[in-house]
Amino acid sequence: MNRRELIRNAVLSAGALGADLAGAQQTSNAASKQQREQYPARARDSRGEPMPNILWICTDQQRFDTIQGLSNSLIHTPNLKRLTDESVTFTNTFCQTPICSPSRGSFLSGRYPHVTGLRANGQRIRESERLVTRILADNGYTCGLSGKLHLSPCYGGRVEDRIDDGYQVFEWSHDIGDSWPLHNQWYVWLDRQGVKIPKAPAGPVWGMPIDPKYTQTAWCADVACNFMRQQREFNPWLMSVNIFQPHHPFYPTEQYLEHYDPSKMPDPAYREGELDHKNVFQQEDHQSAYGGHDLSFTKTSAEQHRQITAAYYAMIEQVDAEVGRMLQVLEESGQADNTIVIFMSDHGEMLGDHGIYLKGPYFYDCLTRVPLIIRWPGRFKAGIKVDALVELVDLAPTLLEAAGIPPEAGMQGRSLIPLLNGSTKEHRDSVYMEFLDANSTYPIPPMLTGIRTDRWKLSLVDKPRSGELYDLQNDPGEFTNLWDDPHHRDTQQMLLQQLVARMIETTDPLPVRHTPW
Repeated sequence: MNRRELIRNAVLSAGALGADLAGAQQTSNAASKQQREQYPARARDSRGEPMPNILWICTDQQRFDTIQGLSNSLIHTPNLKRLTDESVTFTNTFCQTPICSPSRGSFLSGRYPHVTGLRANGQRIRESERLVTRILADNGYTCGLSGKLHLSPCYGGRVEDRIDDGYQVFEWSHDIGDSWPLHNQWYVWLDRQGVKIPKAPAGPVWGMPIDPKYTQTAWCADVACNFMRQQREFNPWLMSVNIFQPHHPFYPTEQYLEHYDPSKMPDPAYREGELDHKNVFQQEDHQSAYGGHDLSFTKTSAEQHRQITAAYYAMIEQVDAEVGRMLQVLEESGQADNTIVIFMSDHGEMLGDHGIYLKGPYFYDCLTRVPLIIRWPGRFKAGIKVDALVELVDLAPTLLEAAGIPPEAGMQGRSLIPLLNGSTKEHRDSVYMEFLDANSTYPIPPMLTGIRTDRWKLSLVDKPRSGELYDLQNDPGEFTNLWDDPHHRDTQQMLLQQLVARMIETTDPLPVRHTPW
């Protein structure tokens, strides 16, 4: 090789090296740009899998028997019916206390009401309680809320204060009243729209003369839809949609109330004289709910009973319409396949059954048994019904397991994942319930606990000492109290022992034991 060829080859080699370096730099820049555009990286669970989004819809005071296709042929809820076709539907789900705050504190923490410090309306959940939303937020979730929370007092215009609950988006609207000027965000939104809610007339039922799109139900869904669209690129997320309906007062909009003919509604399930052998609180609430302070069954006519049922169904149909809208946004935004959808309620409604309206210190199925529908396409079974006994306290550990997060110390619920993926049909042999002075409106503080199995239900009242025992196989309507029947003494003793065992089992496991002594 002569000198000229040597120089030419050296130049070519240097050029090739420069080209390689330039190409490498372009590749590096492209990778860096792609990494920046994907920031923040989607959170992954301990198994390395993407964590699911969670759309958690919770109504207020909705009975289990109010969904089309699930033991109700009169109500119109096509979106919920579709959801049941795509989900696991739990047919025997029970709240732990049939009143708002204790129930909500329980299912958000996965702990029983008497250990959260929130066993009654008007109390504040303990500062130290770890809500499932806080745990999820600590693991990469963005958590939002629209509507009600009710984990601390908010009576008489007091704005609910918060513990470290994990909600980064917090659009609070406790109910449909305007007791919180500039704090009930639904009313703030209504003011911006120039909409005023007219004053309700006298009577238990009212068709609100406003467009349904201005209801608190629709507003809660609006907030959720905007949140889901905005979070599409920043998964994972959890959105709590805490709708006030169908909680009383029984005020659907006129449009939905017209869908139901009161004359075709069922009469309340009540037998004259049945309360003579039941606890004193039921006898008081028969005359006027909440210990003499609210809706009276005895002063409500047969026609009004059916009107109330029609209005209650109409409110649930309004909820159904907004559920459909939220599910549509999930699909349109491409997030449906990786989003867990939960539909549930915090407790039920007496609706005149047993001669009582609203709720109180008793454990009838119409009050303690609630809807629970859970969907996760491709992960959970679709279109199946699970009859196993389930408690709302089981939800928090279920969500953590679905997200691949270890259970929190102190959680008392049991994950529903084995039921959701079809690996088992068994869960609990009983559900435990309590009402420990949970409502302040009674002259004697109601203190009672109860247990329900597949066959039996037993409750025990402290003062005045009394009890109830029902054979759910032969008396599913819970009309005949067998507590004093000598033929059922052995069953009563067996259930009392089981109740005591459940009370012991629900003892607070915190603080964690670290050493033998």
